[in-house]
Amino acid sequence: MCALPFRHIQMAFYDNSKEDRVLIVAEIDRIIAAAVADGTIGNLLPYFSDEDTYIRKTAYLSIGKLYKNDPGLLPQLLKALQQLFTSAEPKVRQTVVNAAGEIGKYNFDPVVSYFDTGLFDEHHSVRNAVIGSMKKIGEKNPVPILEWSRKYLHHEDKEIRREICHGIELRGRTHPQDILPLLKELQHDKTRRVRWTLVHVIGQIAYKKGCLETVMADILQWENQALVQDAIAEIIDVHHRYRNFSYYTQDEARAYISGLDTTT
Repeated sequence: MCALPFRHIQMAFYDNSKEDRVLIVAEIDRIIAAAVADGTIGNLLPYFSDEDTYIRKTAYLSIGKLYKNDPGLLPQLLKALQQLFTSAEPKVRQTVVNAAGEIGKYNFDPVVSYFDTGLFDEHHSVRNAVIGSMKKIGEKNPVPILEWSRKYLHHEDKEIRREICHGIELRGRTHPQDILPLLKELQHDKTRRVRWTLVHVIGQIAYKKGCLETVMADILQWENQALVQDAIAEIIDVHHRYRNFSYYTQDEARAYISGLDTTT
């Protein structure tokens, strides 16, 4: 745990009062800003390696705030992340990828190497951080992250293909037209886990307002109609599972799809 003056050393972040959590965040922000400014990278390590997920999150969000408030700090921020990324501790590498994702929401090119490397990290938590960062970048800065994703769509490792498919999902929930061309490239993938993820993602990008029409118009033109039929079944099921959030009821979605020519 982080040894902050006002924090009980055994207390998890959310065991503190709301007022103390605000103080903890402010103190971490202050320490990280000072460490980046004067190059004392070792002062970042306790926060990037903390056992508490929320302390690590505070640390990587702090990096993002520093960049957003002063993009001129980029060289110092990258220097810090580069040194921390060599750590043997997965928690540190995971936090670095998440910090890179915070920068990538505004400027992806300087942090692309953390994604290229993190995607193949030996530890699942680091790989998961890549996927999570892809999602948040896709919301704010979609063009470069989708371009980056495309080059891994046909990677020989099936898990890479699956993770990329999963990583672009969140952008597709509000802008399905942005990711459908990438999903289409996976339609003939023969690996069960990749195929399942593809069907799952198609369902996830079809339940918000205006999305069902966009998704159906696209997938009905795909070559692999067996997969399309599985995707349609998933879309209809999603409208039941997410009935409190979907634009159409399940019956309305089913009726809309039934009115289309799905036997192309």
